[in-house]
Amino acid sequence: MLLGIAIPTCVLFSGSVVLFFRGKTASSFMQLLGAGCLMLVVLTHIFEAFHLFPWMRWGLAHSVGHYLDFGSAVLGLTLFPVGYLLHALTTKYEQER
Repeated sequence: MLLGIAIPTCVLFSGSVVLFFRGKTASSFMQLLGAGCLMLVVLTHIFEAFHLFPWMRWGLAHSVGHYLDFGSAVLGLTLFPVGYLLHALTTKYEQER
């Protein structure tokens, strides 16, 4: 099941990297940062599954691992769509000119 989440996230991150290096705009940076946060969510789940860094107490409430996972998910699910929307709107506006 972890691969079902990891593969699309890697595709999002790769596409964001390509978009950012094509044109370094604020919207592409927001997408890249959001996709990076989603990659961090995937990594935290991998670390939890393989019991890596046990001092982070993955999966336990009120632990560093929990807040890292939650904060990354919130940032990723906020920044990526906002960056995508801004990119879509600015690209459409530039094409109409």
